[in-house]
Amino acid sequence: MPLSDITTRMTAAETAAGRVPGSTTLIAVSKVQPNERVEGVLSQGHRCFGENRVQEAAGKWPMFREQFDGIDLHLIGPLQSNKARQAMELCDAIHSVDRPKLAKTLARLAQELGACPDLFIQVNTGEEDQKAGILPTEADGFIAECRALDLPVRGLMCIPPVHEEPALHFALLAKMAARNGLSGLSMGMSADFETAIALGATHVRVGSAIFGERTLGRT
Repeated sequence: MPLSDITTRMTAAETAAGRVPGSTTLIAVSKVQPNERVEGVLSQGHRCFGENRVQEAAGKWPMFREQFDGIDLHLIGPLQSNKARQAMELCDAIHSVDRPKLAKTLARLAQELGACPDLFIQVNTGEEDQKAGILPTEADGFIAECRALDLPVRGLMCIPPVHEEPALHFALLAKMAARNGLSGLSMGMSADFETAIALGATHVRVGSAIFGERTLGRT
């Protein structure tokens, strides 16, 4: 599907929800996509991309940044503490802050580096055993802990369970963000980004609808 079709649908969803057109950031999820596909999207003028793994991002984006100005790179996959420094040096935002140990590591590195990417706390809204993220009942306390560490928490992120209605999870995330005074909502993927926009998403993560299907992962 052409990038322009996605942006047109986003604008229509924003308008239908009474939101300002262009108020939602489109993160083009480029994980495990061939470089030529990514370059094709860059050549259309899009600059905001998402990667799942630090190692893959490090092997791809320094090269693209030499060719294209203004790239805004978001890490949307799980982050190991031993990869945190590399992620902070490479990425403009991290969407997967999900545990106290990682938060403390990021805070220490932020002091050392003198800067920190925008951070989103990942909430496991479906309370799935196999999925990363802070549990909903622990989210308020974890947000407070991150703030006490002077971390720049911009919002919350979730990935709803595959076989459940995503709107329920988006609404839950929005409620958590509102009561904690957070404006950022990273939610919605290729199959449900319009629903996410209707419920207040500020960032949607769209991969297969832009780049085409791939064999690894879910977008």
